[in-house]
Amino acid sequence: MRRLFCLALVALSVAGAAAQPADRKLLARAYPLPVLEHALIPLERFQPYPTYRRPEGLEAIPAALREAYVRRAEAALHEPIEELPATLSLEYVRSGERNEFTDRSFARRRRLETLVMAELFERRGRFMDAIVNSIWAICEESFWGASAHLGAQRAPEGLADVEEPIVDLFAAETGATLAWVHYLLGPELDRVHPLVARRIRYETDRRILTPFLARDDFGWMGFRWRAQKDSVYVRPVNNWNPWINSNVLSAALFLEQDPARRLRIVYKVMDSSDNFILPYPADGGCDEGPSYWNRAAGAYFDVLERLAEATGGKITAWETPLVRNMGRYIAETYIADPYFINFSDASARLRVEPATVYRYGKAIGDADMMGLAAYTAELVGYGAEPITAGYGSFNRNVPALLGLAEL
Repeated sequence: MRRLFCLALVALSVAGAAAQPADRKLLARAYPLPVLEHALIPLERFQPYPTYRRPEGLEAIPAALREAYVRRAEAALHEPIEELPATLSLEYVRSGERNEFTDRSFARRRRLETLVMAELFERRGRFMDAIVNSIWAICEESFWGASAHLGAQRAPEGLADVEEPIVDLFAAETGATLAWVHYLLGPELDRVHPLVARRIRYETDRRILTPFLARDDFGWMGFRWRAQKDSVYVRPVNNWNPWINSNVLSAALFLEQDPARRLRIVYKVMDSSDNFILPYPADGGCDEGPSYWNRAAGAYFDVLERLAEATGGKITAWETPLVRNMGRYIAETYIADPYFINFSDASARLRVEPATVYRYGKAIGDADMMGLAAYTAELVGYGAEPITAGYGSFNRNVPALLGLAEL
């Protein structure tokens, strides 16, 4: 029976691959540059969420949760910022150890997120100096990504070559996080010192936006695959593509002050994201299993959600059967808490990220996804404590907090 089941999975996989359309038109292929130019909301009018100066809407977040953020931020005031010495980065090539570097890096970003949210809720200024210290420390890092990802640079790995910024998962996450801080607190940062917000713009441009525009050879972008997709030596992109693109998109939308350049970055995100979709199986199945859904289909949803916000809903793909199937995959592989149908290197046990699953389900009008999200949220007490990703990501956490009552 087990052999027959495996053969059935293979047959379904082959059938799904065979069903792929030759030329899917979802983002850049469906909305040419002139259409995007007409639809894209200018930077000065792009205000999709509350800010320090425009707090209306924050009251929807439960008071107990806001107080929990403040308590956690008060504790953070007495904690030192984690050090990231060169030798810690070198450990990856010396011993294979990578976790200590990323753990400290993530802790810096979580600290910043906690302080920013507490200041946003309290608006008394008492966390601002600590926020600026965290921003400055992150901006002074040689590399915003993981030491294990430095193999993408031309120089020997181990230490970051600051002359060749590499856009990896966590560099892009950091760029988006700082962009959100700039959006939420910009004028307050200027009150501390006008160079703080300016430093965020400079470092995010130098490390993320400029390399993104200048290069097409990062494997996660998919442009090499598109040019040579008949070659057995060039693999289609994986979840790095939407994960990074969603963060680059936020950084550009919140920070880029040149309208023409902002337009080009957004369009390139759309074009690169199409490379993720072109080889995707028509049934929406995640090729690495359900535990990767969060940063595959889930991250592609992040791209679509931010594009819809940035264009007033003029650029969407919610009604596309493939996009619907990609979302429903996480509900259709669910067995009973916490079990999912697993394969590849996915775990059989998984807890979904409730807010992402809920908003995706709501966008495509799928009651099963919304139900799974609400059920999981109830099981784990989602929202009873501050919502923080492992690396301190605002890209999902702000929308999650504002939608918590509905979820």
